Amino acid sequence: MADDDEQPPLPPPKKEMNSPFFLCTGDRPGDFITPTRLRGDNYDDWASDIQLALEARHKFEFLEGTITEQWKALVGLIGNAQVPDDRLNGKFDTKSWIIDTGATHHVTGDLSWLFDTIALFECPVGLPNGESVVATQSGSVRLSNNITLKNVLYVPKLNCNLLSVSQLTDDLHCIVQFNSYMCAIQDHTRELIGTGVRRDGLYYFGEAEGDSVQHVSVHNAASTLELWHKRMGHPSEKVVKLLPPVSNLKGSLNKACEICFRAKHPRDKFPLSDNKATRIFEKIHCDLWGSYKHVSSCGARYFLTFVDDFSRSVWIYLLVDKIEVFRMFMSFIAMVDRQFSQTVKVVQSDNGTEFKCLLDYFSATGILFQTSCVGTPQQNGRVETKHKHILNVGRALRFQANLPIYFWGESVLAAAHLINRTPSPLLHNKTPFEILFGTPPSYAAIHTFGCLSFAHDKKSKGDKFASRSRKCVFLGYPFGKKGWKLFDLDTKELFVSRDVKFFEDVFPFGNPSAVNIIPENIVPTVNVEIDSDFADFVDDDADLPNPQAQTQNPNLIQPEPQAHQDQVPHFDADLDLGLREGGPTHTKASSAPLSPGPEVVPTVGLDSLGLDNTSNGQSAPMGKGMRDKFPSVLLRDFVTHTVVAESPSPATPSPQHPSGTPYPIAHYINCDNFSVHYQKFLAAIISSNDPKSFKEAMKDVGWQKLMHEDIRALEENGTWTLEPLPKGKRALGSQWVYRTKYFSNGDIERLKSRLVVLGNHQEADIDYHETFSPVSKMTTVRAFLAIAASKNWELHQMDVHNAFLHGDLEEEVYMKLPPGFERSDPNLVCRLRKSLYGLKQAPRCWFAKLVTTLKGYGFLQSYSDYSLFTYTKGNVQINVLVYVDDLIISGNDSAALKTFKAYLSDCFKMKDLGVLKYFLKIEVARSSAGLFLCQRKYTLDIVSEAGLLGAKPCGFPIDQNHRLGLANGELLSNPESYRRLVGRLIYLAVTRPDLAYSVHILSQFMQEPRIEHWEAALRVVRYLKGTPGQGILLRADSDLSLQGWCDSDWVACPVTRRSLSGWLVFLGQSPISWKTKKQHTVSRSSAEAEYRAMAVVTCELKWLKGLLLSLGVHHPKAIKLFCDSQSALHMAKNPVFHERTKHIEVDCHFVRDAITDSLIAPSYVPTVTQLADIFTKALGKKQFDYLLAKLGIFEPHAPT
Repeated sequence: MADDDEQPPLPPPKKEMNSPFFLCTGDRPGDFITPTRLRGDNYDDWASDIQLALEARHKFEFLEGTITEQWKALVGLIGNAQVPDDRLNGKFDTKSWIIDTGATHHVTGDLSWLFDTIALFECPVGLPNGESVVATQSGSVRLSNNITLKNVLYVPKLNCNLLSVSQLTDDLHCIVQFNSYMCAIQDHTRELIGTGVRRDGLYYFGEAEGDSVQHVSVHNAASTLELWHKRMGHPSEKVVKLLPPVSNLKGSLNKACEICFRAKHPRDKFPLSDNKATRIFEKIHCDLWGSYKHVSSCGARYFLTFVDDFSRSVWIYLLVDKIEVFRMFMSFIAMVDRQFSQTVKVVQSDNGTEFKCLLDYFSATGILFQTSCVGTPQQNGRVETKHKHILNVGRALRFQANLPIYFWGESVLAAAHLINRTPSPLLHNKTPFEILFGTPPSYAAIHTFGCLSFAHDKKSKGDKFASRSRKCVFLGYPFGKKGWKLFDLDTKELFVSRDVKFFEDVFPFGNPSAVNIIPENIVPTVNVEIDSDFADFVDDDADLPNPQAQTQNPNLIQPEPQAHQDQVPHFDADLDLGLREGGPTHTKASSAPLSPGPEVVPTVGLDSLGLDNTSNGQSAPMGKGMRDKFPSVLLRDFVTHTVVAESPSPATPSPQHPSGTPYPIAHYINCDNFSVHYQKFLAAIISSNDPKSFKEAMKDVGWQKLMHEDIRALEENGTWTLEPLPKGKRALGSQWVYRTKYFSNGDIERLKSRLVVLGNHQEADIDYHETFSPVSKMTTVRAFLAIAASKNWELHQMDVHNAFLHGDLEEEVYMKLPPGFERSDPNLVCRLRKSLYGLKQAPRCWFAKLVTTLKGYGFLQSYSDYSLFTYTKGNVQINVLVYVDDLIISGNDSAALKTFKAYLSDCFKMKDLGVLKYFLKIEVARSSAGLFLCQRKYTLDIVSEAGLLGAKPCGFPIDQNHRLGLANGELLSNPESYRRLVGRLIYLAVTRPDLAYSVHILSQFMQEPRIEHWEAALRVVRYLKGTPGQGILLRADSDLSLQGWCDSDWVACPVTRRSLSGWLVFLGQSPISWKTKKQHTVSRSSAEAEYRAMAVVTCELKWLKGLLLSLGVHHPKAIKLFCDSQSALHMAKNPVFHERTKHIEVDCHFVRDAITDSLIAPSYVPTVTQLADIFTKALGKKQFDYLLAKLGIFEPHAPT
């Protein structure tokens, strides 16, 4: 092959005639095979020529790599290479990796190799000798810069490390070649990425060494790429090399710059807009950033950003308040007019309210004001992207110098200055400054932000021995002055000077002891109120804030201390009454941040403003921890974390409310009306905190052990077999769910984990055919309990352990290995042989077996609700209600119940939970008055999750004159939160009839909820805050007679003009059924709407009559039905108003037939006493409270 720079080698001596490298004279050594030098990109063009030339000389082994001497030379080369890590050079066999072609997994016996480890259940690993060991963990191993192993199994006490060739080639898509001396590992481009050396019959992995990195020592640090990388705010290497001072330097930046990693977290870029300006200031993008939780040194909490679309130049103004936006905008427009003689044509912004004050100005001057669509910040992408750029650079500058957070304003201003002078590929490698002014910027004044500097001291006149300089920190570039902005470390003064010397490798705040540079008794002289929208920002380094504001004395900086400050409370998703109801609102000074990391902000007392706050004229105590501290008024409606002071200041007044809010939750809930045992039960369920994920559960040994037992039980039960996944089949995923089960006395009965298949990915007629879930209707549950309460029957609860595992699976279904359950062969999946939780057909399989079992005992299945089973033999009556794998059992004979429960335990693995106390998140309390059903814990969870535990309660759930159907406000940016909240309210209405109408209205806007809908939903939550323990009472003195109430609201929907139907059904004095529902068609009159409501409730009554008959309650008499429309009653009883009713003939005949068959007996009731009125319209508080008292709603948790 040709080489223009080297002479051809001389032929070897004759004594090496046998060498495979020997070329005889006939081989014409020294001849060029190709006329062109091979450089990599032209190998394919000359491949055939090279092959023919080598084959003619019988030297093709050079390409095949089968010449032994080649491998020996390569082994010697690698053996002599300098390897920094003994684990990679094969010196120690016990610490080396053996390249094994027989292993299916990477395996190690040294846990120190692994990172990103996860725990495994028992994962058997087979050894070549036939024995089996257990892998307990898996993780990743970094062998070299090019090779990182994934899914490496850790086997305790294993004396070697095995590198699986099959797993290596699968994961890295590499090529592994062996010969008798070594092996080579190459990537898909045939580049060598690793080698193995053969010793004692084994191949040991060793890192292939290339050229060592050369470190260049540069004495003149002012010209290095690294220094300019720091000076310019840590831009990319490509951008740094465009700077004139270093454009001719070679080399590269350190790719592992920690400051860049901390400051710049990349996200997906917004698409570029095609609508670009053609001149400077033709189009301006503006946006307001803030408010930030920390006040800057000049008192700012916001910054206003302007970006010129053409030049990409950026201007930043620090603001104390939003009201300064108008003044700063007018100042910017005047600057554009006077300095550049340009006029702004278009202003682009988001929908922020801070720009509404400019609408009149835009209209008067003809400026086109464009706003982005709601929830589409990409349409304001110029300034949004520029904010990201500014904050990235600002964070890098602050992190680099380790400046206190109150210097964020200076960091952002300096960032803007540097960005305007940084070349950009979008501007054809020019700077915004050059596009704007037509000349390149000067970099003579650029220095490293935050570095140590010394400024000439002009105040030393007359003293020949005084210091001639001031020790400072460099904080940026002042506008309109030829100098640098400096912060004097001694006088704490901010000033500008041109006579400065910089030490760009020294950062005064980089030393931890530098915190003492700032006096602890200095606080900002601004009043700070935290916006609740930003109160949950967690990390000072997470998002750096906003820049350029003006203060009364811009030369004096009064920094904010980093410690010893008030704690800003934040919200907690979980409720703990014992910890969050009390405690003063002031804190004791502490030098360490409190867990879990609430934010710190300055709070200003009278002393910090220079005013006297003492009544007797004496000065208030000064110094750290002596200021009076008060909670923010903006947080008074929220429950907040507080810290109890060990020695509160005598000057601090006692708060009026111990919880820091005038509406603590303790004022609205009380358990004194319950027995001590039931109070213990309530306390247990309210404090439960089950794991939300597999990772969280693995942190607890108890849950780990439980999941291990569940896996073992599944295997022993033959739930699956491990098989390779057939072609064309798909394996479903799975996940773990966790619950804590309680006895009736509140003690923990057991922890319950359950492996659930992700059946939502199943496909009909492939993974399943028929589906059915044994879920009883909630109306059936209430009727079942009401009869038990009236007859004073016992109520028991049982749970079937792994119920779905008892059903055989007919379909061919495959599941991926469960989380934490690993096998040595990764290609194996679980072929399900029995039904498992989550499968669509699983409930049907289980229910079929349960039905067979119950019918075998003598139970009859109700046709009104297939989840209800009844047993009658002589005087013994037993009723069973099934809800998936939970069973409620009631009966009139204790011995018979005990016998039946023993029978179930023989058929299935059952858990006897004792007396019914907690079922489907419904709390059941029993007394001589009857059964009380409520969802107190569920309600408190809803209120807590909404962050309204301290909010002022509402007297009724929905505004009486609401117009939610016509709301046209902004769409919610996160509709999932609205859907989740309304979904939880829907289930809460199971025991809360008072919520039926509100929930019906809110559920209509699930698709596109707006701000008004969200506020209405929060109003319902505030109503719940006032009545968290409210529920229904199923009375013990009930006569078990049915009566119904129906009502309608004509053309209630302003969009569809359809009417609402509402009904309520009592069993004796106990409410068991209620509903609010929009009618299917438009009613032409109110009488027609009322009549349709009668038809709907008649269907419900007819069904209930059959259901109660299954439970042994007969209703031979007609059921009373109350309606407040005389016209509807006339239509029901007589064939009148034919012209007005002929189009509703079906409903007419249905209701009339029910009257004729003595099913119902309609009667009139005045509207003011119509109980169903609460289900059809929003009522005022007086009427709402009146009807609430008539519905059988009870509140035993109300404070006494």
